[in-house]
Amino acid sequence: MTKIILSTGNVILDGPSIIRKPGTYRSNLEFTNSLRSNFSAAQQDYAQDYAAALQNGNGNGNGHASHPKPNGHSSRPTPDVWTAKEDDTLYVPRIDWQSARLQEDRAQYEITVKLFFLPTAPPEKREKYINEALRLVTKELGVSDIDLLIVSFPGISFEGECEFEADRKNATMGSDEEEAATWGLLEKLQKQGQIGRLGVAEFGTEKLRRLLNKVNVRPAVDQINIKNCCNVPPPLTKLAKEEGIELFTHHDSTDILPSGTLRELLGQGPQGAGVLADGEVNGSGSGIKGEIVPEWVIKYTAFVKDRGVIENKGYFASAESVDEA
Repeated sequence: MTKIILSTGNVILDGPSIIRKPGTYRSNLEFTNSLRSNFSAAQQDYAQDYAAALQNGNGNGNGHASHPKPNGHSSRPTPDVWTAKEDDTLYVPRIDWQSARLQEDRAQYEITVKLFFLPTAPPEKREKYINEALRLVTKELGVSDIDLLIVSFPGISFEGECEFEADRKNATMGSDEEEAATWGLLEKLQKQGQIGRLGVAEFGTEKLRRLLNKVNVRPAVDQINIKNCCNVPPPLTKLAKEEGIELFTHHDSTDILPSGTLRELLGQGPQGAGVLADGEVNGSGSGIKGEIVPEWVIKYTAFVKDRGVIENKGYFASAESVDEA
């Protein structure tokens, strides 16, 4: 099995190249377009560096898959040129950690992350997922803690003909026990000083009330996507006010990385990165084989408080290849 870590880099720097359709924007569109943009940039940059090294006599000289060459879709280089393998983890694309980090002192920033647990990943591995995701974000930003972590659980949405119907449907979604157990893992990290505040997404009145009865640390924030209903339900507004919980609206997709989308992003198609073995035509045979299972996505934002601007925003995602029987 191979762990695959995907990254967008700082999407603020690539803003003009991200295609957004008015009225339909959700963060999965920003996420997938930013991944494609980062893959393409890395393929070009590292292929040029490698070609220059060969011309200077510094290449490996083995004539194998490391050499960028056509693979049936323009001159896309082979994956080992622009990705990086560390033990059993493949970074797509490879990450220049030295060029990351924030520009000002940590105290100048409000750092928020949103961690999406995906429905294809087992809940019993969430402690591992949390640690992996936070390690990547803190390394990317060069910090040791974050100010707010919002958790998005699979199978929970806020949709209906009106806010009351959405709230009623929401009460039956998800798994209270799994969500409370995961919340306990986040509470430990907060106690250790790695996280300042904790929040949830898509928790309607009854789900939020039940969570409050099960946890030690109450959510500071509840994000609600009201695109598919009308307004925040009055009972939820009342409960949040009584419990001192901030209610925010958002436009994030609850299905941010479906398996089919991931395979398209990494596959051999014209919009793919050429990392998977599906339909390889370059003869290298170096692509990843088997099923690809999405595990989690984390979205991070670094906001400069004094200047009121976002300096750094991006995503990491994790998946795992499962060998075919």
